[in-house]
Amino acid sequence: MNDRTALVTGANKGIGKHIARLLAAEGFTVHVGSRDADLGRRAVEEIDGDARLLVLDVTDADSIAGAAAQVDRLDVLVNNAGISPTSTVPTEAGVEEFRRTYETNVFGVLAVTNAFLPALRRSPHPRVVNVSSGTGSLAWSTGPNPQFPHGSGGAAAYRSSKAALNALTVLYALTLADTGVKVNALAPGLRATDLNARAAAAAGDPAEAARGAVRLALLPDDGPTGGFFSWDGTPVPW
Repeated sequence: MNDRTALVTGANKGIGKHIARLLAAEGFTVHVGSRDADLGRRAVEEIDGDARLLVLDVTDADSIAGAAAQVDRLDVLVNNAGISPTSTVPTEAGVEEFRRTYETNVFGVLAVTNAFLPALRRSPHPRVVNVSSGTGSLAWSTGPNPQFPHGSGGAAAYRSSKAALNALTVLYALTLADTGVKVNALAPGLRATDLNARAAAAAGDPAEAARGAVRLALLPDDGPTGGFFSWDGTPVPW
């Protein structure tokens, strides 16, 4: 009997829903994390397999605690929930814009991961996948980057939050290295989701990116930890 369990945050739409669908197809019981219960229920109805709604707002401590209390064991945690409120450069951005972005993209990942660590530790093969962005690569920000030309400072709050998430990924991997918990970051590429409405015509299929997340979720015990990988498995420079 397959009793593997996964949680995907922000799974009511976009890449997150595709990740949940693919994990369910792999035989996981998938907790579909959604801040909005109605949207979450609709997503669950569209997923074949054992998918269950887990109402979860990654910016709300009580919501996180309540969700964690409902999950006794967890094999895979995919921190997918993220926002990109504006494409503002840092010289024109306000502190509140940065605070709101970091609240979801960084602090939310920290809070959710810590809350679900006890459940992950009960798994024989625990995996954490942080959905980041190639735009958070400092190497690409200071050199050739197909999404943001050299010298562009746009989407400063989002991009810097993903750089912070990358750093957090490494620190978790180092801290948990002796526990069996593998923690990696994914660069999904530009995808046709609500997050990238600005480039819908050029964006790719979210399902393709989801396959990259599932690949990291299913890593063998001798697989990497503390890495940053593109959707196709290619390492991304920090």
